[in-house]
Amino acid sequence: MSDPVGTYSIILPRDLAEAAKARSGPSGLSAYVAAAVARQIERDNLNDLIQAAEAEHGPVTGEEIQALRDQLNQARQQ
Repeated sequence: MSDPVGTYSIILPRDLAEAAKARSGPSGLSAYVAAAVARQIERDNLNDLIQAAEAEHGPVTGEEIQALRDQLNQARQQ
């Protein structure tokens, strides 16, 4: 990360912290947690975008989702 960093104290369940530490590898627990937080922020932002789109255009139906998945699968096969 090239952005300035800060030091924070967080509390995690022990089993979750140990699992994260075991998976963090050479980059360390801080980098692992930072990546997880970044992914969650991306998901939150995507959910905000979906909510805004659905408020304007109505909810997406299961059929629409399946049609788009089919298009994506076809594009991947080409």
